[in-house]
Amino acid sequence: MMMRKFWPLLMAGSVGAMSVQAAPADTYELLVGSYTAGSSEGIYRLQFDSRTGQFSGKPVLAAKTANPSWLTVSKDQNYLFVVNENGPGQKDPVGRVSSYSIDPKNHQLTLLNQVQSLGNEPTHSSVAADGRHLFVANYSVLEDPGGSLAVLPVDAEGKLSAPVQLSGHPASRVNPERQASNHVHSVVSSPDGNYVFVQDLGADKVFVYHYDPKANHELPLTPANPPSVQLPPGSGPRHLLFSADGKHAWLTTEMSAQVAVFEYNEGKLTQTQLLDYAAGQPVSDKAGAALHASSDGKFLYVSNRGTANQLLVFSIDPATAHLKEIQRRSVDGDHPREFSLDPSGKFLLIANQKSNEIVVVERDPKTGLLGKTVQKLPIDAPSDLKFLVRQ
Repeated sequence: MMMRKFWPLLMAGSVGAMSVQAAPADTYELLVGSYTAGSSEGIYRLQFDSRTGQFSGKPVLAAKTANPSWLTVSKDQNYLFVVNENGPGQKDPVGRVSSYSIDPKNHQLTLLNQVQSLGNEPTHSSVAADGRHLFVANYSVLEDPGGSLAVLPVDAEGKLSAPVQLSGHPASRVNPERQASNHVHSVVSSPDGNYVFVQDLGADKVFVYHYDPKANHELPLTPANPPSVQLPPGSGPRHLLFSADGKHAWLTTEMSAQVAVFEYNEGKLTQTQLLDYAAGQPVSDKAGAALHASSDGKFLYVSNRGTANQLLVFSIDPATAHLKEIQRRSVDGDHPREFSLDPSGKFLLIANQKSNEIVVVERDPKTGLLGKTVQKLPIDAPSDLKFLVRQ
C-alpha cells in the first residue's frame, strides 16, 4: 500500500481548540451520535448554554448516516471519525467507519469518505497519538466471525484507508450466551501513545499492543510483554480511562458491574483495587457502561444500565487513584449508554438510549455531587455525546 503524507495535528485525546466567533463564550456545540433503527437519521448538533444548563432550540441533523453510535473528534477538531455500528439483520449489514471534516466557523460536517471496518457492529474508535491511524473496535454480536481490532490509516486530509491490520482474541466462554466468541468493546492508547489497550468483553481480558508505525506502517501493532491483563471470569471488560497524570487507569466491566483500578507504567497495568458496585444485586442490575473523570481529577463517574439505571459518583484518592463511592443517582430515564461533563463542569449530560432523551443534571464542581435535573431533551436513541471545546 502506498503511504500518504500524514497530518501532525490529528492526535488522540480530549477535544482541542476551535474558533467559533458567532457563539457566546458560555455556549458550546454538542455532537450527538445515535442508533437509526427508529426515527433518528444520524448525527445531530445542539447548542448548549453552560450558564443555564439548557439547550437552545431543537437538534439539527448534522449528517445523515446509519448507526453513528460512537464519535471520535480529532484533537485539532478539524475531523470527526464515526463508527457505523451496522451488522447482520440491519438495513446495512456491513460495519463501516466514516470520516468528516468539521467547518471551523459553523461546525458543518462534510463527508470525506467511508470504508468498511472488516467486522460487524463497530462500537468504538480512537485516534493514535501521532494521528496516523484510527483504531476501531469491531464488537460482532454473532459468534462467527467474532470481534476484532481494526487499524485504519488516516491521511493528511483526514481520509481513511481500508484496515491494514486485524487482530482477534480467544474467548473466555465463561458465559456461554455472551462470551462464546470475543467481543472487542473499546480501544484506548496509553498517555505516551506507545501502547494500545483493547478491552475485550468476550475474553475477560485487556489486550496490550506496542504501537510503532515507524518500524512497520502496514503492521503498526505488535503484542506487548505481557500481552494481556486478566479480569475476573465472566466480568466482560468494556471501557478504559487513564488518569490525567498517566500514572493510573480505571476500567468498567459490563457484565459484573465492577470498576478496576490500575497502576500504569510503560505498557503494564497492575490492578490495585476492584470495586463491586452491584454486589448482591440481580443480574438485571448489572450492565456497567461509560466512565469519565472530572477535569480536576478528583471524581469519577460511572453509568450502570439494566434495571438499575444509575450514575455512580466516586471520589479519587490523589495518591493511589483508589475509589470511594459518594453518591448514586437515578438517570431519570432508561439505558444510560454514554454521558458527558460539560466544559464548565457544572452540568452532566446523559444519553438515555432506550428512553430517547438527553438528560441534563446539575453538578457541584467542589463536591462532585449531582443535583437536580435541569432539562430533558427528546431525541431518538442517543448513544454518544461529544463537545466541541474552545481554548
